[in-house]
Amino acid sequence: MREEIVQIICESLSELNEELEYDSLRNINEETVIYGGDEGIDSLSLVRLVTDVEMQINDKYDASVVLASEKAMSMRNSPYRTVASLAEFADSELKGSV
Repeated sequence: MREEIVQIICESLSELNEELEYDSLRNINEETVIYGGDEGIDSLSLVRLVTDVEMQINDKYDASVVLASEKAMSMRNSPYRTVASLAEFADSELKGSV
């Protein structure tokens, strides 16, 4: 399941980057920085990404997963930092919803 979530995130980032044209998002993998630091996307783009990933996960797994939550915002290590951290968070939220 986690690998499928990674794929969803990578595809969503790639589609978003068709508009943004960030050099750092040309070769997306698990270590790709999503948010934070010099290479991350802006907050509006993050909202678009998270919304898209939520919708795709909800459709694919017929589950209600919320990735933009108080829990996510209050975590010591942001789940939005990299593709891998977002995939881990989404996977744990998905497992908790079924």
